[in-house]
Amino acid sequence: MTDFAARLLYIFVASLTRMPWSWLMRMGDAMAAAMRMLDVRESRVARRNLEIAYPQLPADERNRMHRAILRATARQTFETMRLWTRPHAQNLALIRENHGVDLFDAAVAAGKGLIVAAPHYGNWELLNQWLAAKTPISILYRPPQSAVGEAFLRIVRADDGDRVTQIRAEGPAVRQLWKLMKVGGVTGILPDQQPKAGDGEFAPFFGRQALTMTLLNRLAERSGAAVLFAYCERLGEGPQFALRIEPAPPAIASHDPREGVAALNAAVERIARRDPAQYQWTYKRYTLRPPDSGETNPYRDLETH
Repeated sequence: MTDFAARLLYIFVASLTRMPWSWLMRMGDAMAAAMRMLDVRESRVARRNLEIAYPQLPADERNRMHRAILRATARQTFETMRLWTRPHAQNLALIRENHGVDLFDAAVAAGKGLIVAAPHYGNWELLNQWLAAKTPISILYRPPQSAVGEAFLRIVRADDGDRVTQIRAEGPAVRQLWKLMKVGGVTGILPDQQPKAGDGEFAPFFGRQALTMTLLNRLAERSGAAVLFAYCERLGEGPQFALRIEPAPPAIASHDPREGVAALNAAVERIARRDPAQYQWTYKRYTLRPPDSGETNPYRDLETH
């Protein structure tokens, strides 16, 4: 029944997104207005994150950023649904600029393993499709709580040539990634998700300590694999993107995991600052606080809103 429900969901999404892009974007704008008016969870979390990350800005400027973030977030919902349910070749034609592809090609050709760090910036689902078109890739992901949701993701992230392997971010994942790096494989990791307590190190992110995964640092340091940052950045109002691939700072593979996660966060922050509206500010990035810091969960009051 789970797979059947996921198929029905896919049919519904595919039917909905047959509308013209302009209509989908208007629907996104209407959703953003409703999110703001009702002050839903995503709206409250985004506002709190802006208070944490941009405390020096006047309240009216943060309010402007808040509106832009909700608009981009809602539009991305419909944008991604369309990308999920259309042929990949058709989607990839929306990438109008390519930057740093030579870095990617060289890293793959070297055969020493490649870690693609893909922050939650722009449209990471389009990036996944571009990566799969270039090379077989294993994608580390955090499964949704819903079994139907996970089955749906397996459908929409599949490709025609079975070049995408989805690895759940759980215990066995680490062993799978080690084996992949040993044979010169390519993996994609979302580096800005908060790990479980004990699975990371604290490092500054927009001026506040954030628990950050050490997995990427350990993989890079022990395997010698190359690390590249990659993202598909929206261009203007239309459905067009710029693919950007950039080298990671050398410190990301440091023997000291604290230095490694600090370099990782600095790189993600630099990307997010390019256009803050395109970053995922609706995620609770600072829930866990450093031991003995005296700090409390900054979202606690939002949960009882």
